[in-house]
Amino acid sequence: MTALSRADLWSLEEYAERRPAFRQEVMAHKKTRQVPLGEHARLYFEDALTIKYQIQEMLRIEKVFEAAGINEELESYNPLIPDGHNWKATFMVEYADPAERAVRLAELIGIEDKVWMQVEDCERVYPIADEDISRENEVKTSSVHFLRFELTPVMMAALGNGASISAGIDHPAYSVGPIALPSGIRDSLARDIKPATIN
Repeated sequence: MTALSRADLWSLEEYAERRPAFRQEVMAHKKTRQVPLGEHARLYFEDALTIKYQIQEMLRIEKVFEAAGINEELESYNPLIPDGHNWKATFMVEYADPAERAVRLAELIGIEDKVWMQVEDCERVYPIADEDISRENEVKTSSVHFLRFELTPVMMAALGNGASISAGIDHPAYSVGPIALPSGIRDSLARDIKPATIN
């Protein structure tokens, strides 16, 4: 759960060689980190591997090789790595048609606060949303939000004992769930959480 450093990254030359195999690895990994919430919303959970890939791609695209530029990317992306007691996710509202998307985003103001995760029979956990900047206004919400779900020690201990995970949304204009996460996704998310013991 530790933050990435420059030592964890490859040079542009080395990344160019490693990229095909690394990209294949990350794409397979990301399949265990996505949770569809109905037909038009999805959670993409981040971890050290997905963030390393994003940083390497940004450095590649921008051709950044100087220490200051690399450190800037690390400072931007490291906060998206879970801390051992939380899940961090990109929440996407997905409507392909621009006209329909505009209408729906106007109806879905506040949806980012109504997404929830639940460990077995514990209380639902609602996220801390968009800590960096607000992504909605009086007339519409954004199609992209960044969410942090903080877990209690009881929830963390339950995950360590194999507890199930479910998810949903309880916005009045878009209600979904509970959706039980498949075992592969459940296990991937459980690995984000440090083992906890309750006395």
